[in-house]
Amino acid sequence: MAFLQEAENEATVETSSSRLASAHTIVTMLLCVLFAIMYLDRVNISAAASSIKAHFGLSNAELGWTFSAFSWAYLGSVLFGGWGARRYGARLTLLVCVVVVGLGTIATGIVSGLITLFAARLAVGLGEGPAFPAATQAMRNWYPADRFGYIQGITHSASRLGAALAPPIVAVLILWGDWRVSFVICGVAALIWAACWWYFFQDDPRNHPRVDLKSLQGLSLSLPDKHAPMPLGIVTRQMFPATLVMFAYGWTYWVFVSWLPLYFVNEHGLDLKNSAILTGALFFAGLIGNTVGGVTSDAILRRTGRNRLARCSVIAFSLVGSAGFLIPTMLIGNLYAVMPLLAGAMFCLELTVAPMYAISMDMAREYAGLASSYVIMGVGLSGIVSPVVFGWLIDRTGNWNVPFAAAVSILLGGALAVVWLRPDKKLIIRE
Repeated sequence: MAFLQEAENEATVETSSSRLASAHTIVTMLLCVLFAIMYLDRVNISAAASSIKAHFGLSNAELGWTFSAFSWAYLGSVLFGGWGARRYGARLTLLVCVVVVGLGTIATGIVSGLITLFAARLAVGLGEGPAFPAATQAMRNWYPADRFGYIQGITHSASRLGAALAPPIVAVLILWGDWRVSFVICGVAALIWAACWWYFFQDDPRNHPRVDLKSLQGLSLSLPDKHAPMPLGIVTRQMFPATLVMFAYGWTYWVFVSWLPLYFVNEHGLDLKNSAILTGALFFAGLIGNTVGGVTSDAILRRTGRNRLARCSVIAFSLVGSAGFLIPTMLIGNLYAVMPLLAGAMFCLELTVAPMYAISMDMAREYAGLASSYVIMGVGLSGIVSPVVFGWLIDRTGNWNVPFAAAVSILLGGALAVVWLRPDKKLIIRE
């Protein structure tokens, strides 16, 4: 590659492996911590839901609207991540995103009622929406194609670690102080990360002081370009099937994120502490699923050279497997039997994520972040509808099996839509 030869001619390569490991370790750790914090700030409201509901006297439907506030802003802002990273770089784009998330999370801790709570969650969604496309563009510059599934898998595993830790962390903070304190602390953590990101990250890996230039072999860089076009039409056409599939994934994902603590309290009679522990345990199952899905997809790609088979086979298995585990939970009332089934459903569900994001990286170089926005849109759309419909169905029927049955049907529909995914067709964009 020309840029690699030019860079090697201008610098002397020293201490190869240690500098390579150091540079990529820093970037990987920063991205993992980012994803963990984003999900901590996303799901902490569900862990504090019973306290917030009692404090403001909210109904299940009102609480569902509060949950969906995040997704309205998340969906509305998601395209700006790919646009910002393409034109101004992931370094600046992520700095702005995470500062907004931190301030919105802190604001959640000082709200005075339903309207201000809704507004604070809108702010958190406004920051998080662009964050993941911007992070995808950063990954596209730092990792080779046969590691796309791995880096998406490990970072999304970190996000599930944040989701898994959120219930016990928030529960402890509520018992120690109150629910408001938990949001302030989570918001401050996001602001600290933003400062570290700005200090350590570089959009161009060649400029990182600890990188070995030989490690740049196999990379395909797309550096910020303030005059780059935004080809929304062609990207929309090719990525729309990904949005459909991720809507199906997201419907059940938001059920887990928003309603599981209350499910354990209302359906199985647990207290806040124990419901938080069990919810956290299920997110650990998802944590494992994210990395397994990415690594498995990359392994199939290396063995077959067929990225459509590598990505789509894992995604279809994921959705069908999650539905298969959810069905018996509606027939069994014993918590000890339900927990392994829910863990299996969460594990299978999260196998979807890394291959789906890898598809956007497979299809586009300069616009990987923008393409990944359409993956996120599916999750965002389902996040607007799913929590509200779930809460409404519970209020109307008093039966938790009804919304779970709806989730199973949507998962199976998503599995059928996988046939329309075409990661083997590259985005051809004339600039």
